[in-house]
Formats: sequence, C-alpha cells, structure tokens
Amino acid sequence: MDHCVCKQVQSVASKLKKKKAHGKDEFDRVKQAEKKKRRLEKALATSAAIRAELEKKKQKKLEEQQRLDEEGAAIAEAVALHVLLGEDSDGDDSSRVMLGEEKGFKMDILFEEEMDPTTPFLGNEVKEDYSPARTLSEVKRVFSMESAKLWKIAAPIGFNIICQYGVTSFTNIFVGHIGEIELSAVSISLSVIGTFSFGFLLGMGSALETLCGQAFGAGQVHMLGVYMQRSWIILSVSCIFLLPIYIFATPVLRLLGQAEEIAVAAGEFTLLTIPQLFSMAFTFPTSKFLQAQSKVIAIAWIGFVALIMHVAMLWLFIVVFGWGTNGAALAFSITNWGTAISQIVYVIGWCNEGWTGLTWLAFKEIWAFVRLSIASAVMLCLELWYMMSIIVLTGRLDNAVIAVDSLSICMNVNGVEAMLFIGINAAISVRVSNELGLGRPRAAKYSVYVTVFQSLLIGLVFMVAIIIARDHFAIIFTSSEVLKRAVSKLAYLLGITMVLNSVQPVISGVAIGGGWQGLVAYINLGCYYIFGLPFGYLLGYKANLGVMGLWGGMIAGTTLQTLLLIVVVYKTNWNKEVEETMERMKKWGGSETKDLIA
Repeated sequence: MDHCVCKQVQSVASKLKKKKAHGKDEFDRVKQAEKKKRRLEKALATSAAIRAELEKKKQKKLEEQQRLDEEGAAIAEAVALHVLLGEDSDGDDSSRVMLGEEKGFKMDILFEEEMDPTTPFLGNEVKEDYSPARTLSEVKRVFSMESAKLWKIAAPIGFNIICQYGVTSFTNIFVGHIGEIELSAVSISLSVIGTFSFGFLLGMGSALETLCGQAFGAGQVHMLGVYMQRSWIILSVSCIFLLPIYIFATPVLRLLGQAEEIAVAAGEFTLLTIPQLFSMAFTFPTSKFLQAQSKVIAIAWIGFVALIMHVAMLWLFIVVFGWGTNGAALAFSITNWGTAISQIVYVIGWCNEGWTGLTWLAFKEIWAFVRLSIASAVMLCLELWYMMSIIVLTGRLDNAVIAVDSLSICMNVNGVEAMLFIGINAAISVRVSNELGLGRPRAAKYSVYVTVFQSLLIGLVFMVAIIIARDHFAIIFTSSEVLKRAVSKLAYLLGITMVLNSVQPVISGVAIGGGWQGLVAYINLGCYYIFGLPFGYLLGYKANLGVMGLWGGMIAGTTLQTLLLIVVVYKTNWNKEVEETMERMKKWGGSETKDLIA
C-alpha cells in the first residue's frame, strides 16, 4: 500500500517537474523572441538613420555643385573682363587664381584647366568636352569662356597686323616726301607685286595653322617644330618660283598698263625688296607655330618693336643719308628680316617643347604637306584677287578717275575692319584646330557659334556707323564735293560688304582649322569667278550701272559663298572631324615619328 502511494507521489512529482521545465522553455522562447524584436527595431532605426544621412549628403552635394557652377561662371566673366581690358595673362596661371581670390571664390582645378586654352592633351590625360548648353546660364557660361579664349588670341594678332600695315604705310609716307613719281612707283610695287607674293606665301603658310593647331591640341607638341621646318622648305622654294616676277617687275607693270616712268622706278624698287620676299618664308611659319600655342603676345611685341625701328631707319636712310627709294627698300627688307629673326630666336629660346632642333623628319610626308599648302594658297589668293579685280574693272569705266577714287576710299575704310577680322580669322583657326586635336567636337562647334555671333554683331555695328556717316566720312580722304557725293552713293554697298566680311573670314578660319582648304577653294572659284565677276560685269557694263553694278555683282558672289560655307559648317559632323584629325596626326606625326625624335 505504502509502496503504491510512493509511486503515485513520484509520478505526480515527475509530471510537475516536466511541466516546470516546459514552462521554463516557453519563458526562454518568449524572452528570445523579445530580444530578436528589439534587435530588429534597432536595425530598422539604424537603416532609417543611414537613409536620412545619405539624403542629407546628396542634397549637400547638389548644393555644392550649384555653388561651384555659379562661382565658375563668375570667374569666367572675370577672366573675360580681364582679357578684354587688355591685361596680359598669357601663360600666367597666377593671374587667373588671383582673379578668383579677389572675388572670394575657391578656384576649382578642373575649371581652371578648362579656362586655359594653352594646355594641350598630353599622354592619356583626357580633358572633358563641354556638356550640352541647354539653359540660359549654361549658354552664358560657354559664351564667356569662349569669348575670353577667342580675344586672348585675336587681340594680339590684330595688333600685329596693324603694325605690319604701319610698316607699309610709313614707307609710303616717307617716300611721298621725295616726289610723286617715287610715291606712285613704291605704292604700285608694294600693292601689286608685294600683295601678290604676300597673299600667295601667306596662303602656303596657312597649312601650318591646320597641322600645328591640331598637333598641339592632340598633345604632339614635338611635331610643331617639324611642321614649321617643312613649311620653311616649301615657302623658300616658293620664293624661288616667285623671283621672276620681282626680276621682271618692269615688263610686268608695263603689261598691266602702267606709265613707263612709273614702271621703271617700281621695277628698280622691287628688285631691292627681293630679300624681303625670302624673309616671309620664315616669318609666316614661325607666326603660325606661335599662334597654334596661343603664344601671340610675343608676336605683338615683335611687330611693335619692328614698326618703331622701321620708322627710325626710314628717317635715317631717307632724311639723313638721302638714299631715296633705295633707302626705303633697304629699310623695308631689314625690318622684315628683323621680324623673322626675332621670331626664330624666340622659338629656339622659349619654345623648347615645340622646337627640338633641325631634323631630317622635315622631309617626311612633304608632298602631302605641299598639297595642303597649295590648297591653302589657292583658297586665300582667290579671295584676295577677287577684291583686286573690281579695281581693275572699274578702271575701264567711263569717268574712271572718280569711280576709282571713290572705290579706293571705300576699300581703305573696309581695310580697317579687315585688320580686325584677320586677327579673328587666325584666332578661330587656332581654336578649332586645338579643340579637334583635343578630341572635343562640341567645344569646336561652340567656338564657331560664339565667334560667328560676335563677328556678325561687330559687322552690323560697322554697317550702321557707315550708313549714318555716309555723307561725312569721305572728308578724311578728300575735299572734292564730287568725290564725296560718289562715296556717299557707295556707302550702302560698303555697309553690306562690311557685314559679309565680318562672317566670311571667320568661316574661312574654321576651314583652315579643320583642314577644308580644298573644298573652300572650289567654293571660292565657283562663287567668285564663275558667278560673281560675270554678274558684276553684266550689271556694270551691260546694265550701265557703273561701279555700283560691278560692286553689287561681287557682293552677290560673296553672299553666295558665305551662305554655302555656313551650310557646310552647319552640316559638319564634328565627331567625324575629330576622327579625321586623329588620322591626320597618326599619318603625319603619330607615335612612330615621336619615337624617331626621342
């Protein structure tokens, strides 16, 4: 009995023990679940905090980017103002940083590189192209940056052109005090023989603008000196082919209808300027070499010093020594050779990256270089001779004296504007070739758009000024009332010509920068000589409109040419231009040539 009770008690105790153990397990499970719940809640809270922090950082980054964009635009405007005020910042990085610090800005390294057009694409350091300008602020930023880059190059080149023009003008001024025959002879020699050779050699040298600009942009700075030496060789040989025109200048001028006395005197003066002819074979290539690297301040200073020295030599040789036109020719040749030698010295002494010494590589691919040079020369000469031909045709009109004199006055006024746009032509050529070499098609395109817009605006300002002053600006040149009235009638045509001449040189500069000289030469031939000249002849002679008809027909030819070039630029595939530039660099420079130099 007791044994049974004991068993029952043990059984109950065992059951109670099991229930207690089960209850403890249940309690542990509940406690563990609560711990897991707390950990999950903590993880969720941490995740929310992280997301909030990321959102805060993202917003802060967007605000910082917006601030940098605003500061960058302000710095670009400051640099543009700095350049337009004429301060020299060529190659001086400290001036750009100083401008930013004066405004209280932090200069961003990438932005500073973007602002510096003289920094080439070297090795594998790729500079990003512009992003598409979709908003007004982006357009303003691009416009400011491109304007600064453009005028940094164009202003010194324009100043140098004025100095070159001054060398010729002061030669005529000093010779004018000797006698009328002497003045006519020297003027004819410089304007006919000199302009012909100048235009041809400048055109031949323009091939260097394409190749040096693209090579510099592509980082092949070592090739600039090689290209320059090729151009020296080609232009020197070209000078030899031009020698007969100088040697037989008197018969040539007789053939053109000049009086015997003037033809003889001009022929003698031309013979003495043969050294000046060969100086251009070195001046033009070295100028293009420096322009491609935006080292144009040196060109401007050399031109200014040359002008001062030329005036001093003219006074010494003509006034003091009494050497007459012989002294004028001697001063003219010395000045031009002084310019050439000064530029060469600067290249050798201060352009070590581009100049690596004389090399036989100058003869490599020289025939391809010759073809591009000839295309450049034909393109430029067709433009120069087109404007000269109107004077020849005008000289055969009835009452030709008034017609020629009034046209000459208008051409002189047009020449003042032309000096400015020669600088812009060179600048846009450098900009386009550099950007294509850098592999930045959008930057090249935007550079063209900005330059065309500014040039057109300048041309319109000139046109309005001429039309407003049409009855008065001839007073500067003449006191004849008849001639003043004739000039006043031509003022409207002069204004239209100035607008066209504001855009046309820019497009020509783009053609040189892109290497399209052959295409533009064909366009010039068709528009000028197949359409413009015959149309002008019909209006001037057959329709009896005289000089206004001749000039109107030629304006029609220039208008057609400008429109066609605008279409060419508009249709241009700039990405393809970059590819062709790289192919050209590989063919005429490239790693193979670089290895040979090294």
